Amino acid sequence: MKNIQVLLADDHALVRAGIRALLERIDKVEGVGEAGDGQQALELIKELEPDVVLLDLTMPGLSGFEVLRETSEKFPNVNRIGLSVHDSEEYAFHALRSGAVGYLPKSAASTELEEAIGRVLRGEKYLSPSIAPEASLEFARTVPETAPELTPRQMEVLTLIAHGSSTREVAHSLNISVKTVETHRAQLMERLNIHDVAGLVRYAIKKGLVNIDK
Repeated sequence: MKNIQVLLADDHALVRAGIRALLERIDKVEGVGEAGDGQQALELIKELEPDVVLLDLTMPGLSGFEVLRETSEKFPNVNRIGLSVHDSEEYAFHALRSGAVGYLPKSAASTELEEAIGRVLRGEKYLSPSIAPEASLEFARTVPETAPELTPRQMEVLTLIAHGSSTREVAHSLNISVKTVETHRAQLMERLNIHDVAGLVRYAIKKGLVNIDK
């Protein structure tokens, strides 16, 4: 049986080193490449077509969500596991709808990595136990596609704003500047013809980006 080939994409070198060390402990798993940004991840996916890609969702430039969409369309045989600092159902849903077949918050136990890889290779979806699987999967099945007129980055900014993140917190989560967040927010308001943050939150609830039952 050939080794399971895994590609790792994360813009933080220390995070990559930690995940690489975990992968090395898993039998029959082979790390075949590492990427520090979304564009490099896409190039390596095209070149290597690994069995699994572990993909940070908030890399600068080309986001993990954009990589998920393109990979699921062009390389459907590559199993895509999203990695994120967020452990909310809504963020997991956004990853699933973008093309992920697995979702792991970076706070997950180390043993989950092996389980997640095994599950997606068996054709199953994997969600960390820290997320309610039934709720997330039902959310993914029933909520309609969200805001096709928005770019993936605008969707990320909108989702974080709707969850109550400040401009500085959004900037930190997405590894972009405060000024860039302000620009995205202004573009969102203009494109959606919404004139305040409360309106953006109402729009996000309507589109299913926020679970109002929480």
